[in-house]
Amino acid sequence: MNVWVLIGGPGAGKGTQAQLLAERLGVPHVASGDLFRTHMRDDTPLGRQAKRYIMAGSLVPDEITVEMIEQRLTDPDAAGGVLLDGFPRTRPQAEALDALLARKGARLGGALFLDVDRENLVSRMAGRWMCATSDEHVYHEQTMPPRQPGVCDIDGSSLYQRPDDQLETVRARLAKQLPPMYEVVDYYAERGTLSTIDGDLPREQVSDALLRVVTTPAGRS
Repeated sequence: MNVWVLIGGPGAGKGTQAQLLAERLGVPHVASGDLFRTHMRDDTPLGRQAKRYIMAGSLVPDEITVEMIEQRLTDPDAAGGVLLDGFPRTRPQAEALDALLARKGARLGGALFLDVDRENLVSRMAGRWMCATSDEHVYHEQTMPPRQPGVCDIDGSSLYQRPDDQLETVRARLAKQLPPMYEVVDYYAERGTLSTIDGDLPREQVSDALLRVVTTPAGRS
């Protein structure tokens, strides 16, 4: 069983690239956020434990997340491995994942790091606007601007920015999330299992670079 890890900051494009990668590797894409939602929706014992922490505004303890990952690896579709997205987020989680894989006799196929300049992450996240209707058509100041600033192309309604997408919030989020992510990057770099991809390149070029890595493991850098 090969387990691949996809690493990147908010706005790095992990979700988009993960779908392509998982298909190419022939393994399921396992996002930690989806695992939490599935367990809480199904009211599993782990889901109930996680929900208590989430409802209290606290971080879910690593042991709960790791157990969710371990259970997911026992599913039939994961027999050949998985692509993990959103886990590990910290160095202790990376260490716990290594211990889990050792227990299962599995191996890490590699850690793939989408390296995006911090200011590019800011512009990607803070440039999003939505229209005020229930359809919430999405625009981006750089990649998909409306024909008329501040107005939805489709229904003519005013555009607004969600609080989570506002500049100050985005910068605060990155200041909190990036340092532990870089510790994970360093962890895998120290073990020679990290491949760094220039995430500032156009989306298609990023995809091509990721596919080259997963098909030629000797290309790690």
